[in-house]
Amino acid sequence: MSYISFIKESVRHLRTTGTITRSSQEACKALVSFTDFDTARDIVELGAGDGVVTHHILKAMHPDARLFCFEVNDQFCQHLREIDDPRLLVIQDSAEKLEYYLEQNGISKVDSIISAIPFVAFSKEMTMDILTLCNKVLKSGGAFSQIHYSLVLKKVYKKIFGDIKIKFVLRNIPPAFVLYKIKDK
Repeated sequence: MSYISFIKESVRHLRTTGTITRSSQEACKALVSFTDFDTARDIVELGAGDGVVTHHILKAMHPDARLFCFEVNDQFCQHLREIDDPRLLVIQDSAEKLEYYLEQNGISKVDSIISAIPFVAFSKEMTMDILTLCNKVLKSGGAFSQIHYSLVLKKVYKKIFGDIKIKFVLRNIPPAFVLYKIKDK
């Protein structure tokens, strides 16, 4: 997908994309840096967009790993389905149905969740529901990471995940915060 096409699609659906620019290389690297790709076999990406982070994940993933990408936008899903990698499963549905799709694939817990969902545009209830579900399906020792452009929801993450950490990414438009947690064992 061209950069201009991404911007047009993002502007049309700003509520679900949460941005009009793709994440920078530095932001993508920060988002995926908390996953132990040597051991991770079941990885979830929420709000995959047109796949800019997806490509970073696939490049780092173990050959036996699986990546479950959740995205609600039709155009972005079409673009994601063009990625030729048998480890990738594109799911055109809400992250609220994460547990259902994992169960359909014989999975109860995942090793990593990497998210770019624009929670600031969601209701408090939906945000809490999705984040609580993420914490529920994340294995002990698993990594959760989320990109944001402000820290307005930091307390929500702390309430669900406990001691959440933050990595600031200056080289992104706009500058970004990656909130992350390695789940206690």
